[in-house]
Formats: sequence, structure tokens, C-alpha cells
Amino acid sequence: MKLNRFYCLLFALIFCLSCSKNNIKESVIIEENMELQVLEAYKEGKKSLERGDVLFAAKKFNEAEILFPQSTWAPKSALMAAFSYYSQDYYSDAIAELERFIEVYPNYKHLDYAYYLLAICYYEQIVDEKKDLQSILDAKKIFNIIVRDFSKSEYAIDAEFKLDLINDILASKEMYVGRYYFEKKKWIPSINRFKTVIENYDTTIYTEEALHRLVEIYYILGLKNEAQKYAKLLGYNYQSSEWYNKSYSVFYKKYENNKSKKNREDKNKKTLLKRFKSLLD
Repeated sequence: MKLNRFYCLLFALIFCLSCSKNNIKESVIIEENMELQVLEAYKEGKKSLERGDVLFAAKKFNEAEILFPQSTWAPKSALMAAFSYYSQDYYSDAIAELERFIEVYPNYKHLDYAYYLLAICYYEQIVDEKKDLQSILDAKKIFNIIVRDFSKSEYAIDAEFKLDLINDILASKEMYVGRYYFEKKKWIPSINRFKTVIENYDTTIYTEEALHRLVEIYYILGLKNEAQKYAKLLGYNYQSSEWYNKSYSVFYKKYENNKSKKNREDKNKKTLLKRFKSLLD
């Protein structure tokens, strides 16, 4: 009886082992088949991209990712789908793909490229800084992430360069509005705009002019101490600039006027003396 039980258990164990081996074999075969299907879809997507059929290419790359999400080809396919959209200026589709990629593959080795391509998608949509502010701000946000989190990346240098250009654009916008308020003699909003340039965009080419405008406004308002403060700041940093010379002339306009008046008076005095002397001769 015991012997029969032993044989039954042994038979069951052998059956289970043979089944598990079959399952492993089947799993390996399925995985290999899936890998081949993924590779085929990827290659088809690449060929379509080279032909210029970017929509079909993106579709094939998405298909490759969905077929085998655990494969090493999945994140590559997702990035290629985004690039396909970007290559023909389908920015909104590329942005959607890249945002999903960053969420799904946060540890991917080429994550820096995903952020860079996302920033470029926003950057290339900047048309008019006076109207289209959102694209500028979005691009700035992503470029800042690259500089902060991927400082050693090959894209960090270009990100810094693009940030300088973006800051110039934003400063230009502030100056444009500030000048408008200045012409309308709306001093407070004008002051706020020029101060924004000095505080937030002090490395741009507009800092000098913003300082000079503040000198002018405060001088007009009779706030001489404030005007002198910004004039000194302008002189300390940009003493040889045209804006410093203009600020200098604001303060010394009265002096120059008085000097001219005195010269005229001295000239008149000499003329009178000559006439008086001629009467005595």
C-alpha cells in the first residue's frame, strides 16, 4: 500500500516537472516571437520615417512598444514615435508622447534626450513674445530642468544658451510694456516692469536701459534719492554705456542749463562794460 502511494507521488512529481519544462519552453518561444515582432514593427517604423511618412512611422513605433512593454525596444520605440511627430512639426503630438515617456520611463538612460526634445518642441513654437507667452515659459521650465538635473549631459550647454535667449525675449517683452506705460506717463506700472527686468533678467542686454528708465521716472517724480540710487548702480556696472551718459545728463541737466545761463549773463556783462567804456572814451 505504501509502495503504491510512493509510485503515485513520484508519477505526479515527474508529470509536474515535465509540464513546467514545457511551460518554460513555450514561454521562451513566445518571448522570442514577441521580440521578433517588436523588431519588425520597429524596422518598419524606421523605414516609414526615412520615407517621410511620419504618421505611419509613429503608429508602427507605438505598436512596437505595445507589443512587448518589457522589451528594451519599448522605450526606444516610444522616443522614436515622439521624434517622428517632431520631425514634421506635429508639436502637440510630440509633446504628448514625450510627457507620457517621462512618466512611464523615469529611469531610462536617455531621459535627458526626452527632456531636451520636449523643450525644443516648446521653443520652436515661439513666434511673437508679445503674444505667445506660454510656449516661452514652458520651454524655460524644461530647459531649467535639463541644466539642474542633467548638468553633465551633452544637452546642458545648449539648454543654457537657449535659456539666455529666452530671458532676452522675456526681458524684451517687459521693456516693451514698460516703455508703453512710460509714454502714457503711467509711472507705477512702468516702474514695476523695469524693476522686473533688473531683478529677473539682470544678465540681458536690457538691464542698462531699465536702470536708466528708473532714473528718469524717479527724477520726474521728484524722488531724487531713488533716482540717484539707480544712477549709481548704472554707473558702477555700465559706466561707459550710452544709458549711463543719458542718466548722467538727467542729473546735470539743471547744472548745464545754469551754466549756459551764466555764460550768457557773463557775455552780456562784458558787452555792457565795453559799451560803458566806449562812452567814457
